[in-house]
Amino acid sequence: MRTITPSLAVVVMMVLALTTAVAAAAVGCNDKAANRGLTSACGAVELTAQTRRPPRVTIYRRYVYPRPNAVRQCYSWLQREYRVSGPVIVPQMRCWWE
Repeated sequence: MRTITPSLAVVVMMVLALTTAVAAAAVGCNDKAANRGLTSACGAVELTAQTRRPPRVTIYRRYVYPRPNAVRQCYSWLQREYRVSGPVIVPQMRCWWE
């Protein structure tokens, strides 16, 4: 009976400590000033709870109006791309007006 009582007391103390830590974190996270930095525990919890979104990139069309006697110059090459199935050779091309 003596060996069960100390181990039971340790388990009860661990559960109480865990529940009070969770409750204290939930109550302390309502302070907006503490959530601004990463030093507080609440700020770290809130930052990890957010999902990461890819950055939004807006692509604008470039309208190029070449002059009547313009010539289109192109430069092409073969480039190796690494894919899941293995390296693949892909043709690449860059063109401009002169």
